[in-house]
Amino acid sequence: MSGVREVTCRSHLKRPVRRLVALAAAGASLAGTGLAVVRVAYGDGLVDVWVYVGLFVALLGVACLHGAVVQMSADAYGVHSRTLLRRRSVPWRDIADLRVYVQYGRHGQEIHRVELVLRGGPTRRLPLPAAVSSDDRPDFDAKLDALRALHRLYGSPESSHVAVISKRTAGRGTAVPLTLCVLLLAGAGLAAWFVPATESVKQAWTSAAPCTAEAAAAEGPGSPAPERSREPDGECLTTLSAVITRAEVGKGRQRSWLYFAESRPLERLSVSQEGARGFRPGDRVELTVWRGGVREVTGEHHVWREHFNSGGEVAVIAAGCALAAGYPASLVVLRRRGRRQPADEVLPSALPFAGALVATALWLLPLCYLHPTNPPASPWDLTWAVAGSLATLGLFTWAWRATRIRTPRRAAVPRTSPESSDGDEEVFLSARFLESTDYNPNNFGTHVVLGGGPPAVTPHPGPGRFAAKRIPVERLTVKDIRLPRGGDGDGVPRSWQIAELDDAGRPVHLTAAPADLARIIQALSPARKPANVTRPDL
Repeated sequence: MSGVREVTCRSHLKRPVRRLVALAAAGASLAGTGLAVVRVAYGDGLVDVWVYVGLFVALLGVACLHGAVVQMSADAYGVHSRTLLRRRSVPWRDIADLRVYVQYGRHGQEIHRVELVLRGGPTRRLPLPAAVSSDDRPDFDAKLDALRALHRLYGSPESSHVAVISKRTAGRGTAVPLTLCVLLLAGAGLAAWFVPATESVKQAWTSAAPCTAEAAAAEGPGSPAPERSREPDGECLTTLSAVITRAEVGKGRQRSWLYFAESRPLERLSVSQEGARGFRPGDRVELTVWRGGVREVTGEHHVWREHFNSGGEVAVIAAGCALAAGYPASLVVLRRRGRRQPADEVLPSALPFAGALVATALWLLPLCYLHPTNPPASPWDLTWAVAGSLATLGLFTWAWRATRIRTPRRAAVPRTSPESSDGDEEVFLSARFLESTDYNPNNFGTHVVLGGGPPAVTPHPGPGRFAAKRIPVERLTVKDIRLPRGGDGDGVPRSWQIAELDDAGRPVHLTAAPADLARIIQALSPARKPANVTRPDL
């Protein structure tokens, strides 16, 4: 790669084809936009299916046009990128490093992009190259190596290794979880604002009494529909007689309807699917009118009532949104705590905070349901609230300590271990080599067996050395022990450590739990002890 002088990335289509695609996409965008505008302008302002067709064609044309014109190139001056709306050029002297940024699509799809780290900290993501699937990775890695070679030739990189920024690393931004947290808190506040009004409506419906004779007479057979009720205040219950002509049960999320004879007192009424199934044509029913609407249909064999949400239900929604906002908030806190760590270092999991939030929901949601508008007053409720608050405080304190950032310290790998590998008893330790080698073909190994013979890689936790591959101890040298990084993949637990080994000039990586890794390293290098290596104090 030292002879690289220029790197260019663009669509895989040939130039004439790209031009044709660009022209067709531009024409489709204009045609779709024109169709939508014409339909709205000459269709009395109505939005019909052709408007959506035009907008879809326009958006599809813009997407195709973007894919046809997007381009990235790098030369002796710097890195140049071009998209549909912007052109950018960054000189090599302003670029501190190049790293890989992993985006996540649907179904966990990983999209690898190149990110420029500028002097002072700002970052810029290049539109190309991009690896959408595993088949694109070799070409992506080659382009990245070429860019790094140009950077070494014309710039001054600050790092010698490729940092990979995944969703678990410290270099991930906080914009997405912070936005999600704010939206959930806004939803919680909006739901809490509706609690008193919802509870008031529920209480009014529960305590409503039949109207007096004077008010009921105003709703005689010749009266208008209930929506134009002449009740003095609409708070009392009026009963009207009707005959059902047919019941229409909606499918899926469609509405269900009851139709009445002679459209009296109204033509039809929207009910639930269960309510529509309970009535038959010819059934004589009584309609209960409250606040200008039919709230209850009573027949001989079935009764339908409109459901009024209680304040407790809305309070539970508000509390649930607030608790749900706690998880993205914990992600923001973790990334803020790890802001001084290397960008590709894996941060602690936010699952301890998620567990604390779930435990809080177990006592808080029932309390909100029972006391949506007033604080608990009974001794039992006060005890429940105080005990739950103390438990939540303890759980969040534990979560804070469990997710603290542990910095590496200088520590020597132990020389001897009486239970390592010299005994006759076989010990199977959960460990994995991250690279495919002759003793770990196709990354088949899940455990390392010590004792009863030379160290070996096995695809099972024992017993026995079936399908075991001997580890060539004489070829391996321990270089370093470190914490997991983004480039090590999501399959490496954060609590494990990674040993960087030299396999006759080829770098390989072994990962295991700290105690197991120390035993394996002792077995792999019994005759030579490496210098003090960096080992995280976990």
